[in-house]
Amino acid sequence: MDLNKIGFNENINNALAQLNKAGLIAGRVALEHKRLYRVYTEIGELLCEVSGKLSFDAVGRDDYPAVGDWVAVLPREGEGKGTINSVLPRKSKFSRKAAGMTTEEQIVAANVDTIFLVNSLNEDLNLRRIERYLTLTWESGANPVILLTKSELADKVADKIASVESIAFGVPVIAISVHEKQGLDSLNDYLLPQKTIALLGSSGVGKSTLTNYLLGYEKQLVQNIREDDDKGRHTTTYREMVVLPNGCVLIDTPGMRELQLWNSNSGISESFTDVEQLATECRFRDCSHLGEAGCAVKQAVEDGRLEEARLNSYFKMNRELAYLERRQSKKAQADEKKKWKSIHKAIKAKHK
Repeated sequence: MDLNKIGFNENINNALAQLNKAGLIAGRVALEHKRLYRVYTEIGELLCEVSGKLSFDAVGRDDYPAVGDWVAVLPREGEGKGTINSVLPRKSKFSRKAAGMTTEEQIVAANVDTIFLVNSLNEDLNLRRIERYLTLTWESGANPVILLTKSELADKVADKIASVESIAFGVPVIAISVHEKQGLDSLNDYLLPQKTIALLGSSGVGKSTLTNYLLGYEKQLVQNIREDDDKGRHTTTYREMVVLPNGCVLIDTPGMRELQLWNSNSGISESFTDVEQLATECRFRDCSHLGEAGCAVKQAVEDGRLEEARLNSYFKMNRELAYLERRQSKKAQADEKKKWKSIHKAIKAKHK
């Protein structure tokens, strides 16, 4: 495979050279399944596992390879396999808090240029969920584009586009219908050779349908909309990187039932520029916007210039981040204690 076609560049080459280890070649992770990785390399596709050292040095899940990552691989050519020795520096990563009670980062896609935030124009359209996706996308370092799918099934499409644009300042909002071939030409500005696009969204919004269309054949299983609630059925079950006929790289992802924030302070500022701009006009610098005199934010809600639901969404995400930061601090202390306990144990064993 010609790695230049899927984004290989001088920065990646230099990072590989700095490892200064003979036999290593660059590869890009196309699929992850239970700590086994399908990796595209210049000598073909390899099935890889991580080295013992990489696994030993890993502090959290984010230290392991993710789909879209560039990695240093020691190949075993005769077997079609290899060992991942290192994850090369990422230029961007879309992360969320891992599902459940653990305080860990889960990288959904790495080294992405543009993220297509896919939302259905049917009754499932949810502005609060779009705000959350936008927050994580701005934090990732990639650029967001909002795709509103299934336009052939929706009424008042123009009104729905306007409502999304009201919370997505400066972000392109594109309504499309794969079945009716509407709006798809607008995607050509982003689907460029050597660029990487990630498709993110809830289950059943049409990511697999769009992937099949862009590939030109049915790679992903697509199921019909359920008649009882007008929602699509979940089809994609794992993250996978594919190369489109024109050389653009596409990362398709499963629908996310749970989308918790991860280190998203700057992302919130980008997503809620209207709220934070109003906050600069408050009488008191430390205004909490909960009823203080001279609060420009609350005044904007009363005047109808700011939706109360949007302000509540802003409050909710900031509370979520504050809670996450407290959890991270406790976890960091526990990890440090565990590390030194292990070191002292090793020292005692050595001097016995």
